[in-house]
Amino acid sequence: MDPLTGWLIALAVVVVYAVAVLLLRRAGRIGPEKSLTFFGPALLVKTRRFRGWLDRIGRFKRLWSVVGDIGIVFAAVAMVAIVGVLILDAIVVSRVPASAAPSPQEALGIPGINPIIPIGYGLLALAVGIVLHELFHGVIARSQDVGVKSVGILWCVIPVGAFVEQDEEEVTKASRRRRDRIAAAGVLANFALAALFLLFVGLMLSSSVTANANGVGISYVVAGAPAHNASIAAGDIVTSINGTATPTNAILLNFLAHSHPGQVVPITYYSESAHRLVATNVTLASLASYTNDKKDAKTGFLGVSPTFLPPAQLTRVIANPFGASAGPLLGSTDWVILPLAGIEPVAGTTQSFYHLTGPFAGVDPGTFWIIANTFYWLAWMNLLLGLSNALPLVPFDGGLLFRDFVGAIAQRLRRGWDSARVDRFTTRAAAFASVAVVGLLVWQFVGPRL
Repeated sequence: MDPLTGWLIALAVVVVYAVAVLLLRRAGRIGPEKSLTFFGPALLVKTRRFRGWLDRIGRFKRLWSVVGDIGIVFAAVAMVAIVGVLILDAIVVSRVPASAAPSPQEALGIPGINPIIPIGYGLLALAVGIVLHELFHGVIARSQDVGVKSVGILWCVIPVGAFVEQDEEEVTKASRRRRDRIAAAGVLANFALAALFLLFVGLMLSSSVTANANGVGISYVVAGAPAHNASIAAGDIVTSINGTATPTNAILLNFLAHSHPGQVVPITYYSESAHRLVATNVTLASLASYTNDKKDAKTGFLGVSPTFLPPAQLTRVIANPFGASAGPLLGSTDWVILPLAGIEPVAGTTQSFYHLTGPFAGVDPGTFWIIANTFYWLAWMNLLLGLSNALPLVPFDGGLLFRDFVGAIAQRLRRGWDSARVDRFTTRAAAFASVAVVGLLVWQFVGPRL
């Protein structure tokens, strides 16, 4: 589909939405006391039907109070971690050239707007994450004796969110700890869902996905380059070069960096089309023929682009980032940035690096990877939602928690302050934190361009 057709379809959907809303309003179906009400350009679709369900689940008060306390700890740790990452990024971003700066669309975790989030997987994962986030708020609210007026979804052309409308008067009257349990519930729900879906994708990949060979995956081959002339193609895996095994990208790239034009190099690679290992000799060209830079005239050129991670390493990272060979920190980082590297969703060339074994051996590979990709994006989006909501930014959950954290500290350190003064101080602290967080977020996009 060309871009113009895509924009025309999007415009048509928006027009249909606008006309439907106009007709509903004229029919008197939209209003403050109706099941449909406006929230800016969006519609709140409210219902009271699920309140009894929340009451039944929330009646286990002692259990949910413990869960809520765990949520407060998780949210506090996540808040410190995400703010630390933003500060570190703000320091590093000054060294990033304007050409490599992220686009403003990347600031929004909205499928279809953010270029790294596929619209299909992204919308499904976002809907699941938001709905369960809000429902968990409702369960903990009822366990803390805070009323729920209604539940529903936020609809703006497409479903963009969910909500649980709590009784604000009862929230205000609740103790700080009960209030914080409710606020932290959504963050904990998203982290728990991320762990659950990560477990699912890990079980699928670890039991049934095997790389065709242990080597460097090739994502692109330059037409007319030595690799192309040797029949190496995207989807193949280079297992050795010049007699040296190549289990990592660094080994292959380091050899090429020290090679020279005209050098005859033995290469062994797994051919995806032939389904077997192939050994051949390749005569390297000059890198300058590709870069048009004289300083590259004495460097050999093969004409391949390796994937972000070797196939065998990639499956380990997707299945269990904490157990990756590079260590839990780097493995987790790789897992998070796979969409940025163009690896997720696994499809096309990346999918061709593998074959299915074990319990899924007879399953269609396309179907298998759709399911695996779905679990990955459910985990990824829930992690993103959990971290985003932990930000000390009003009106996010983290903003409400930050306000109460500051209030608790102020009451301990300033025992002479009355409740009104504590409230004024915490309100100002929350406003300052919100402005600071927004500034750090904006700086990621503005800093490199200054």
